[in-house]
Amino acid sequence: MGIAQRIIQKSTLKKGIVVPSLAFILSVSFISSFFPKRAAALLNQIQGFIFTNLNWVYIWAVTLFVFFLFFLVVSRYGSIKLGDNDATPEYSFFSWVSMLFAAGMGIGLMYFSVAEPISHFSDQVFGQHNEIQRAKDAQLYTFFHWGIHAWAIYGVVGLSLSYFAYRYKLPLSLRSCFYPLLKDKINSPAGDLIDTFALCSTFFGITTTLGFGVVQLNAGLVQVGVMDGYGFGYQVVIVAVIMGISITSATTGVNKGVKFLSQVNIVAAIALMLFILALGPTVFLLGSFSEGLGHYINEFFNLTFNTHAYEPNLHPWFFSWTILYWAWWISWSPYVGLFIARISRGRTIREFIGAVLIIPTAFNFFWMTVFGNSATWLDSYQLGGLLSSMADQTDRLLFEFLNFFPATGATSTLAIFIIFIFFVTSADSGIFVMNSIATKNAAKSPKWQLAFWGILLAVLALVLLNAGGLGSLQTMTLLTALPFSFIMLLFCYSLMQGLTVDVNYYEKEFSPATVTWSGVHWKERLQRILSFKDRKAVVNFLQHTVEPALHELAAAFNAQGVSANVAAADDYMWVELTIQHERIDNFKYGVRCEKKDISDFLVSEENIPDLDQNRTYIPQSYFGDNRVGYNIEYFMREEVIADVLKQYERFLELSSQVKNEIFTATNLKRRNE
Repeated sequence: MGIAQRIIQKSTLKKGIVVPSLAFILSVSFISSFFPKRAAALLNQIQGFIFTNLNWVYIWAVTLFVFFLFFLVVSRYGSIKLGDNDATPEYSFFSWVSMLFAAGMGIGLMYFSVAEPISHFSDQVFGQHNEIQRAKDAQLYTFFHWGIHAWAIYGVVGLSLSYFAYRYKLPLSLRSCFYPLLKDKINSPAGDLIDTFALCSTFFGITTTLGFGVVQLNAGLVQVGVMDGYGFGYQVVIVAVIMGISITSATTGVNKGVKFLSQVNIVAAIALMLFILALGPTVFLLGSFSEGLGHYINEFFNLTFNTHAYEPNLHPWFFSWTILYWAWWISWSPYVGLFIARISRGRTIREFIGAVLIIPTAFNFFWMTVFGNSATWLDSYQLGGLLSSMADQTDRLLFEFLNFFPATGATSTLAIFIIFIFFVTSADSGIFVMNSIATKNAAKSPKWQLAFWGILLAVLALVLLNAGGLGSLQTMTLLTALPFSFIMLLFCYSLMQGLTVDVNYYEKEFSPATVTWSGVHWKERLQRILSFKDRKAVVNFLQHTVEPALHELAAAFNAQGVSANVAAADDYMWVELTIQHERIDNFKYGVRCEKKDISDFLVSEENIPDLDQNRTYIPQSYFGDNRVGYNIEYFMREEVIADVLKQYERFLELSSQVKNEIFTATNLKRRNE
């Protein structure tokens, strides 16, 4: 057997996912590399049309995600565990939150911590506002874009994946989220198509982020004097180092790699933030954080639903910030959601949503306040608009900002270290997630396979960076957000279907027919339990058990002066006892033959006798007040009589209460009509 054959044999890649994914990825990358201007022009035109005419789709989709998760937190579903009922979390709370944070938005916080607030603060579209109002709005919009809405997008995908993977024991892949809709068809080509979409979206997102992020790292290294230029050769070195460490980390396992690096980086990031807080306008920052948080809460609903339909002058800003952010978060959600799901086994739904929505959001708010408000404060009171004049130089703004604090070299070096580690952890987890998608969550994959994804990421990022095609790839990634937003809405529907079945399963009580069981007649009851009846058997039960019981009871009623009669269909598909009344509803107790569907899994179970089709028939009770009845197939003749008497006693008790007259005096109302 040759080396190639051995490699293929040991590979865990699934052809139905990998082959179409690579074909699409390489095709798009080729076009973006060799025809960057044409590709960019066409894709930007499509993006502009979607953002202009379908921006409301993004707004409503993200709004529904937010309120859907809020509903789950306060509902009875919140206590359901992502795993077996006795499952325990795999990671400590700090490790879990660190990895959540690093995978989700770590690098973005460094990139936009100064750039976004300064951009909003200096944007001419808000030029009619005074400086104080522009600073407040800059903080508000930054909170909005990096707050609960963004994490709700990740939360929907992560929660759906976690639930179906750990609760339903399905593969940790997006196809599993459609199980309530597709059932076993998730393993068909339709399931492969869903995973192919996820793999392409993840690859494009990581590649473009890696490419654009390298530019910021290059700027930082020039700032501290490690590099003396911005050429492509320097970028090759940066990518090679990042991906080399990422591949090494990925092949050592997520526990050893991402967990350790995430914890180190969170500590370093907090240290840098506290440094800026201590040496910046501390009192102002603490006060503005409190005020900004209140402003965000007060404006939450307005921000959530606002499409600026009455403010056409704000549309360019709205499309290039809010809609672009929502599209970007949605396009990244397969990657981040899969990684979040991978580390969240054993958490309850309430704990998961609370941690995913609140903890990163709170940290993001404080981080953006410290860096963003320090920048706007410096720009207003000390720098005379210097930072505002550099608003379009996003790559350099953070390092330019750090120049106005003591120990510039040390803080810039620390910032570069944080950015670098965030890149490594993002690429590391990205390699893991892509391999997981491509293998349908195989338990173990060869190391060369993980290295393959890392090398492919690095090579295509550099090719596109050199050819100027990264912008097209980024636009392509954003365009995938529109169809994926509809897929995510189906996730919500499927998740509710699964949760409803889950709760009903664990909360289902014993059948009413079993409440009074004792050891008497246990052999006959066992025989009935193990037999799945056809229509003839149920009709026989109604004719020879139910009807004689009702006739015996009717005779007893008539002997007591209460008029009662029994009626039955000619084919004995139903039998009922009726007691007629003048001023209140008639009392009726009936039993009918009803069809009941049976799970295909139970039909295929070999250890179940007498079951060769996926339907059976049961004797179902029904009542005069149209309440839902129940299966009485296990009742003996005496138990049928006892059940009727229980229902009649209930009927008389309810009819005797004045407050129930509106329900019980139906016949009287009919006469009045």
